[in-house]
Amino acid sequence: MSKIPQKWMVVLSVLIGSFTMILNNSMLNPAVPQLMTVFEADAVSTGWVITIFMVTMGMTMPLTGFMGDKWGKKRLYLIGLSIFVVGSILGSLSWNLSSLIFFRGLQGVGGGIMMPLSMALIFEVFPKKERGLATGVWGISAMMAPTIGPTLGGVLIETASWHYLFLCNVPVGILGIVFAAKYLKETKKNEKIVFDRLGFIAVTFGVGLILLALARTSTFEHLTNPINIALFIIGCLSLYWFVRIENRTEQPLLDLSIFKVSTYTMSVIISGITSIGLFGSIFLIPLLLQNVYGYNAIVTGLVFLPSALLTGVFMTVGGRILDRKGAAGVVTIGLIIITISTFMLGFLSLETSVWFIVLVMLIRGIGMGLSSMPATTAGMNSIPENIVSRGSAMNNVLRQMSSSLGIVFISIYFEVRRTQLFATTETMEVANLQAINEGFIVLGVLTAITIPAGYFLRTKKIEKNKKTKQVS
Repeated sequence: MSKIPQKWMVVLSVLIGSFTMILNNSMLNPAVPQLMTVFEADAVSTGWVITIFMVTMGMTMPLTGFMGDKWGKKRLYLIGLSIFVVGSILGSLSWNLSSLIFFRGLQGVGGGIMMPLSMALIFEVFPKKERGLATGVWGISAMMAPTIGPTLGGVLIETASWHYLFLCNVPVGILGIVFAAKYLKETKKNEKIVFDRLGFIAVTFGVGLILLALARTSTFEHLTNPINIALFIIGCLSLYWFVRIENRTEQPLLDLSIFKVSTYTMSVIISGITSIGLFGSIFLIPLLLQNVYGYNAIVTGLVFLPSALLTGVFMTVGGRILDRKGAAGVVTIGLIIITISTFMLGFLSLETSVWFIVLVMLIRGIGMGLSSMPATTAGMNSIPENIVSRGSAMNNVLRQMSSSLGIVFISIYFEVRRTQLFATTETMEVANLQAINEGFIVLGVLTAITIPAGYFLRTKKIEKNKKTKQVS
């Protein structure tokens, strides 16, 4: 049996950690009702178990580029994964809701460190012509975990205690630490870089407040809540201040000049829209299957599973095509497939077979695999090597915000439209179905808009002549 190359052990090492982290986050969603009972709390208070992770993760991500350059990416990744494992252990020992929320926030800090560094560490050991396949394999964690997590979480909740939602992370997390310590490559440190304090304050407040506002919003009433509006406005003003700071700072926390590289900008747009589509469907499909067709949570999970598997398979296929022929063709085809299949989900009826939904989801999974990670990899390939970790952090922050925005938009649209439709239709099932159909049509239109962006991705001729700030 031939030995697995060192560079592929790097991929396996970061895949273990990132898959565990993303899976755990999605597993906790179905646990909220039980946690309300356990801790005798209302839905708003218990919802912070989900919200705090997203907020602390988003606030930590912008720091990873600087810290990775200052201390070394391997060391920082190990710190992040260790924080996540410790947070998981402490989370299982929570004695009240406040302690659980605090430990979930600790998990989010660990996740915010890990995610941007995962791709940066892969880029350290793979040449540009091989990164498509490598990130395609790693990307399985980002695309499959959110789809299968709710089902696994539901099974654990029904067959065991909520504590195991945290304890299951520990052995896998420790395995990830062992692999990372052994196989990750030590990276160069830059002791001379200066910490951008003002930039850090501005981006932390900006990202944190916007994510907090989005996490607090799931109905139309929440959308018009003065506190949520204030949080969003202050967050946007903070990000505007952050942009002004970064443009006049010699050593910025996040180098915004990378957006002058059109390939990177297009890749960020594509990854943002595909994230909205992914999490929008994760919200709508369970409502369709359970509230319209009357299936249980297990059937819902089984509908997601084949699509998730095909997404993983075609991520590797898309990565191979990216390495050989560039990104434009494969990403454009993927976006077209997503668009068509999403529109197909917008024309369902009460008589539609569950097998038809499975088939359409399979097709959609192929499109997701061909477009999302190849687009991200193409964008990362187009920026200077010395700011890859900062580019990855930027991409992850914007993806996180896009995912949150997508869920908020679709959930509010669904609640408002089904209420309107119920007043003019015979049954709530019909109103639900029509609102869900319209939601998928909106997601289809959004994806269709990004198709030209896929066409303009360029990876074979990296834009070396673009002026980007160099971190000294």
